[in-house]
Amino acid sequence: MENLKRTPLYQCYSKYPGAKFIDFGGWELPVNFEAGIIGEHMAVRKVAGMFDVSHMGEIIVEGPDAESYLDYLVTNDVKGMEDYQVIYTLMCYPEGTVVDDLLIYKYNNKKYMLVVNASNVEKDYNWILKNKKGQVSIENISDRIAQIAFQGPKAEEILQKYVNFDLSSIKFFHFKDPVQINGIDCIVSRTGYTGEDGFEIYLTAEQSPRVWDYIYEKTKNDGVLPCGLGCRDTLRFEAKLPLYGHEISDKITPIEAGLKYFVKLDKQNFIGKDVLVNQVQQGVKRSLKGLEMIDKGIPRSEYKVYKDDKEIGFITTGSYSPMLDKNVALAMIDSNLKVGDEVYVEIHGKMKKAIIVKTPFYKNTKKE
Repeated sequence: MENLKRTPLYQCYSKYPGAKFIDFGGWELPVNFEAGIIGEHMAVRKVAGMFDVSHMGEIIVEGPDAESYLDYLVTNDVKGMEDYQVIYTLMCYPEGTVVDDLLIYKYNNKKYMLVVNASNVEKDYNWILKNKKGQVSIENISDRIAQIAFQGPKAEEILQKYVNFDLSSIKFFHFKDPVQINGIDCIVSRTGYTGEDGFEIYLTAEQSPRVWDYIYEKTKNDGVLPCGLGCRDTLRFEAKLPLYGHEISDKITPIEAGLKYFVKLDKQNFIGKDVLVNQVQQGVKRSLKGLEMIDKGIPRSEYKVYKDDKEIGFITTGSYSPMLDKNVALAMIDSNLKVGDEVYVEIHGKMKKAIIVKTPFYKNTKKE
């Protein structure tokens, strides 16, 4: 895989048994290790797993007008954030469709860190610069930062043994900076993309191998597995966490994607507000719904969905669900359809029956 970028952690796990790599948006990243996608998935659901997510982008926004500028840039309520809180939000085009979804980390009302999707870093950075308002400085620090995700129901219990900071004091969607791990300063946030409790650890690219190796060596006897992109996708999908280019995109709005909770329509103004207000008031013709396959077959992204021989939409993500032991999918289809309705997915030229079901497919009831 020539000319692909590698994260600073590639050197740590490239020699692990069973390591299998793919091209992910120009990055050479592990899809799975020895345990395989399902083995890694179940480790995260039952114990914990660790992921290299250093390909994600980080952008610092600071200055006297940082708060009001970001509040205009995104759909969620930046002005309502407390210091050291994290929020999930979206940046929209004036048409209401999605530039990207992201996390915003607030240090204070003059300094924020934005965490954006790897495949969108350049596009997002340019969009943020293009819409700059007031006295703010904007810096893309993605190349200098590495990120490790440590996810699972036992994540806190296991990691706590090797961190001299009370991890239980970090509330859900909050962070601490600095926290020392193996003597190295890190940002630790109680966030993740798996539907489980856990942490995301940010630190300098140069020092990240020391922290990865330390955590891996200390925790592997606790049943913690290194995990690749394969189970990262199945985990987020079971929990109905959107993936850019699938559930949200420059052709799909947050309202259609079922993300209205993260769109604060009572805010004074933000990019795309008029369209999204109208969609909420008038309703949308299509929306994201869950499907469970009755017939055999895995519904993949972009497969067409039919009702009464009429095409009604498409699959955004489909997979075998290890937790349900069933083939399931998310689909952008006619919003009038209800749970229990039958539809058909075209798989390899054949019509396969599915039923609309409640989502998320999996929910960790112990999570805060």
